[in-house]
Amino acid sequence: MNRTKGDEEEYWNSSKFKAFTFDDEDDELSQLKESKRAVNSLRDFVDDEDDDDLERVSWSGEPVGRRTRPGSFQSLSDALSDVPAKSYAPELGRPKGEYRDYSNDWSPSDTVWRLRKGKVCSLERFRSLQDKLRLLEEAVSVHDGNVITAVLIFLKRTLSKETLFRELEVRQVALRHLIHFLKEIGDQKLLLDLFRFLDRTEELALSHYREHLNIQDPEKRKEFLKTCIGLPFSAEDSAHIQDHYTLLERQIIIEANDRHLESAGQTEIFRKHPRKASILNMPLVTTLFYSCFYHYTEAEGTFSSPVNLKKTFKIPDKQYVLTALAARAKLRAWHDVDALFTTKNWLGYTKKRAPIGFHRVVEILHKNSAPVQILQEYVNLVEDVDTKLNLATKFKCHDVVIDTCRDLKDRQQLLAYRSKVDKGSAEEEKIDAILNSSQIRWKN
Repeated sequence: MNRTKGDEEEYWNSSKFKAFTFDDEDDELSQLKESKRAVNSLRDFVDDEDDDDLERVSWSGEPVGRRTRPGSFQSLSDALSDVPAKSYAPELGRPKGEYRDYSNDWSPSDTVWRLRKGKVCSLERFRSLQDKLRLLEEAVSVHDGNVITAVLIFLKRTLSKETLFRELEVRQVALRHLIHFLKEIGDQKLLLDLFRFLDRTEELALSHYREHLNIQDPEKRKEFLKTCIGLPFSAEDSAHIQDHYTLLERQIIIEANDRHLESAGQTEIFRKHPRKASILNMPLVTTLFYSCFYHYTEAEGTFSSPVNLKKTFKIPDKQYVLTALAARAKLRAWHDVDALFTTKNWLGYTKKRAPIGFHRVVEILHKNSAPVQILQEYVNLVEDVDTKLNLATKFKCHDVVIDTCRDLKDRQQLLAYRSKVDKGSAEEEKIDAILNSSQIRWKN
């Protein structure tokens, strides 16, 4: 959509928008700065003491009180409004109250200098295309992103779209500033026209895709995403667009079904754990967590099945296990947790295996208040001895600490741990029995 003067003013006054700056080593754009900082960098406009005699006027042409900082203004876009502002100075020999406008005497370099210093000036004197382009080239030559953007706003308002695009095509630095500015203020229509003119098809496709953010209705957003699938994206982006469409399609189906089940009040999981939010437009990992929480046991053939989601979107094993563990542990479904890490070999023997590492399993289980017996089982599965001891000590898995110290034949560490258990407890008795054993050859 086309942006108004008010939108451009918001660009300069809002901290969420960023402006280009230059690196000292070359002419390439190197970093972004917040535009509030950009505006602040334009505040020390008048250095000359004798300028104090000038009557100050705001960008709208209204007089400003003497308390206002000389040359200060609300935003650069005000300078580019349809009613040009001017600075005036009293001229000797003229009757009191008469002023002469000096702005028409300023060259492009003078004007750029004044913009950099923040002095009040009007760009309206640059009427011909040649003068406007000289002004733009002067702005680019001083490597000041704020001034370049200010001049571009002026050109955007005073040149036809076709002329602006044609001239910027051969001025790449200014072109990049304009593209960045249009993205920041959200002028998608002009941005799409520009990419179309430049024949930058992939950027055109991406800009078109971003339009989905403005569509609130899920069905309409889904249909819009479908129109994006055939656009000229890169292979990676094309896969992302397809996944985005498929995910939203699934979410719409799941949401409608679960809303019905919840309102009917006949499904235990929804009665015990009412949904806190809609699943629509949620990220893939959030959708997987939701599915593991509410639909964990469903057959693979259903859209809401966690296994179906894993296969459809090629979710890695680590991500799947981590998400499923978090969901089932939150429900305290310890049998499901156990099954998640139990594997069988071809002989039928079972073994515990965790692609995310058992130390992470322990942390998640503890966070979800798992019983100490379950914690101890998984702490024991941690391979690194130091990590195992640290976790067992941290989560008061006494048996694991005692048995590990015994296996390490570390009498001193076992003695030190004895002071941490309750007096007269079963753990203290176990430690004493081990310390008094004649069968252990202690290393210290």
